[in-house]
Amino acid sequence: MMRSSIKYLFALACICLLLGTCLAAEETRTVVDGRGVEVQVPAEIKRVVTVSDGLIESTMFILGEEDKIVGLGSISPQTVFNYTYPTVSGGTYEYKDGMHPVAYLYPRIRELPRVTESGASMNFEALSGLNPDLVILRVGDTALRSMESDDVQKTIKTIEALGIPFVVLKGPPCFDKPDLSKISDEIRIIGKIFGKEEKADKLAGYLESQTKLVFERTKDIPEAERPTVLVFGASPTARKAGGVGSVKGTDTIDSYFTEEIVHAKNAFRSTGQPTLSAEQLLSLNPDVIVLCTANGYHPPEELYSAPYYQNVGELSAVRNRRVMSLPWTPGNTKRLEYPIDIMVIAKATYPERFSDIDLGEWLLDFYKNVYGVDEETAKALRSVQWMDWCVKK
Repeated sequence: MMRSSIKYLFALACICLLLGTCLAAEETRTVVDGRGVEVQVPAEIKRVVTVSDGLIESTMFILGEEDKIVGLGSISPQTVFNYTYPTVSGGTYEYKDGMHPVAYLYPRIRELPRVTESGASMNFEALSGLNPDLVILRVGDTALRSMESDDVQKTIKTIEALGIPFVVLKGPPCFDKPDLSKISDEIRIIGKIFGKEEKADKLAGYLESQTKLVFERTKDIPEAERPTVLVFGASPTARKAGGVGSVKGTDTIDSYFTEEIVHAKNAFRSTGQPTLSAEQLLSLNPDVIVLCTANGYHPPEELYSAPYYQNVGELSAVRNRRVMSLPWTPGNTKRLEYPIDIMVIAKATYPERFSDIDLGEWLLDFYKNVYGVDEETAKALRSVQWMDWCVKK
């Protein structure tokens, strides 16, 4: 009798142990983050703080999880920007209401509190006060540029010490050699966090397909026939310092787009993102110039007609009207819209190979496929990213 009771109690204990394990498994989900660290995140997530220039927030929107964001670590997803510059004729060009797609699609994000103070410093008290179930941080954006940074390591250790489930993503600047597969990895990690793996995989696959389209069309171009391309930041800060703007060196993802995907040559052969003088820019004399966000948005017309750029009017790209602009990208980091950058560089560099692609129409298809929006909303996204310059009049 006693032996039977012992067997019964042992079996009951095993059942309880198994039930406890199953309940624990249901309450959490294991996610391997960008560092390779296993993180236990709640199976039911209600409150998320994101520290990102937009990739995390946009991906959460596409996955249908945007209402869970209760705080931000960057102003970029909230920015609504207006920009004006003069022309030699005495007039001005004005650009109004530029913003990140998620700021347009999800206006509530503009009102959310931020957990960062001036510069890169984070207010950990404010973070804790939001009572998040999860913090997702992307290293490689704006202020938190490198995993080796003391500020980044301090931020990571302090958040972990708060005992909040914490996932770290690593953007392209975290790697010695830029690789677009890393952005897909980030998207898939976010999908795993919310149990939306299939939807995240579909999103990553679509972005990769647009990159592959460009790669396949240009991979056979001989080295000697590849034009030189300069990704140029027409920064007012650089002009105040005596230069004409900044450039993207060979160690940047912009150069990776240019050389490894589009199969052109980066006109600037050094590393970094230095400021150049007018003389240095003229000596490079690239075949194509692509303008990126640099302390403001910069349309092609600025390089053609702004009075402060008349001293570089002899540039081949200016004379031949081979200047294009990337979309308005606050923070100037690579997010879900990176295929737009690649397509703009490709169209500017090899117009004959991409003559069948109308950039204005391609953009509408891109926004529809990525964000699941209708034609009217896609046109609005094209406008708020200040890409209407490419629409055929």
